[in-house]
Amino acid sequence: MDPVIIVGAGPVGLTLALALARQEVPSVVLDEGLGKDEQRPARTAVLREDTTALVERLTGFPLSEAGFRWAGWRSMRRKQVMREIAFGTQGSGDAGSSRRTAGTRGAQGSRDTHVSRDAEGSADAEEYAAPLHIAQHALTGALRDAIVHERLIKVAVNSRLDSIEQETSGVTAHTRGTKGTWWRGSYLVGCDGPRSTVRKLQDIRFPGRTAVERHAVAALRTELPWPGEALLHRMPPWRTSGPSAGEVTARPLADDAWRLDWLLPPGKDLVTPDLLLARIRETLAGWSGGSTPAYELLDTGVHTVHHRLARRWRAGRVFLAGDAAHLLGALGTQGLDEGLRDADNLAWKLALAWHHGPHETLLDSYQVERRAVVAARLRAADQALPLLRGGGGLRSYVPGSARGHDTLLTDGHLGRGPLGAPGAYADSPLAPPHADSAAPVDTAPGAPVVDVRVTAEDGSFVRLRERLGRGVLLVMLIAPGTGVWERKHWVTAGIMPRLAAAVTALPHPAELLVAESYPGAAAHTVLLVRPDGHLVTAFSGVRPADLYEAAEATLGGPAKAEATASTG
Repeated sequence: MDPVIIVGAGPVGLTLALALARQEVPSVVLDEGLGKDEQRPARTAVLREDTTALVERLTGFPLSEAGFRWAGWRSMRRKQVMREIAFGTQGSGDAGSSRRTAGTRGAQGSRDTHVSRDAEGSADAEEYAAPLHIAQHALTGALRDAIVHERLIKVAVNSRLDSIEQETSGVTAHTRGTKGTWWRGSYLVGCDGPRSTVRKLQDIRFPGRTAVERHAVAALRTELPWPGEALLHRMPPWRTSGPSAGEVTARPLADDAWRLDWLLPPGKDLVTPDLLLARIRETLAGWSGGSTPAYELLDTGVHTVHHRLARRWRAGRVFLAGDAAHLLGALGTQGLDEGLRDADNLAWKLALAWHHGPHETLLDSYQVERRAVVAARLRAADQALPLLRGGGGLRSYVPGSARGHDTLLTDGHLGRGPLGAPGAYADSPLAPPHADSAAPVDTAPGAPVVDVRVTAEDGSFVRLRERLGRGVLLVMLIAPGTGVWERKHWVTAGIMPRLAAAVTALPHPAELLVAESYPGAAAHTVLLVRPDGHLVTAFSGVRPADLYEAAEATLGGPAKAEATASTG
């Protein structure tokens, strides 16, 4: 069968190619450039826990070696510290103790307890993982290095797409270059950015808002008073009042570098080098007590945030992903994070269709699930923008406007709440019908599962996320006490043989895992997890018929007879 054609060799396209290869699906990546990425330290990405784990799983490379995990988060308004969050194990409840720097955490995406302290000095401890901040060229480089060793991935450089033709059995793409080339594929995915040629060739509308926010950006090497901590400073005291007062964000990178973003006032005023240098000196001096510390300027730029959402993400055998399908990024939200989740969601569905024939419900679910999640993020940001940028409007909605502002912005920057948290596929067409045996757990159906320690089928102890992305369903039994015994001592005892037989009988390959515990789950709860790590449902005890029905729904329902024969 023909490979999947991926248009675009950015982080989303390369991630999709690797995710397909892990499921034995070949792909051709059409790279408009020459296979190299310009090193721009001011062009960075903040990755959340789940997307960091996804890339590390695909590349085998610990991203903390190229990026930086924040030691903490600090938000200020004028001269007042509104909130401090220290990532790391907290022994005394002091928000300034036990901080960690990059490279001290494991590559499995483990979670740190953090203590947050608000402006009144009260502290709240909760579980949360430090975001990873990485230069985009370093991220892309790690993906390219992994692809070099993949026999199932071909990267075609200097290949600019100019036409697409679809047929019942496949899709054909033509590229310009030194020689015009026709490429034959089973499916085609446009990961070719905001000006997507794929989207335009499929005549898919891309409505939304232009220049929602603009930021002047500088990457520099210096020492700040908050080593390793990201900082959001609203209305800094050295700026005059009014719309130009704005806010500045400082986020640490590897090698003692920082990315600084200044929110610009509305309009299209030119950001000159002199203006940017003056802003750098003024900001560094303001944070350092009046004198500008030594710094090395690495890169500058202007980052313009647009909010757009493609009307359709699927047109027959053609799909859109990443910036080709959506643009978001105001209020600290991260568009690349959602693009990587697009790739994770689409990969296992394309792989199943490639190997076993198309299930239309399964392929349609990509648009239904992912578009709904991104649309909700965009709505949340668009609703918050007038309150945060409208000159005090939040006072009429939330008592204590400064704290309300801080909560919204912290959510966006740290990846939680409606602005930043990974979305749940609550209304997915793949959701199974309700069963009387369904059991409640702390994870809602359709939401990402918690990364607990599990015992794999070979008896090894691994993190749950390590078992994702291989195209198989995961069935996880909660069995307290099993963690202290080797698997051979309990694999044939109790309910295990019956559950193992039920897993073997499922309509799709599945792996049986055992966990000591899972948040909110009683003993002998059985969880069914999708290949991309979202919970399907949970059952009280072993329910073979209900488990089979849920697995079948997860695959898009019963396969049509003419589509069940393997075509891979």
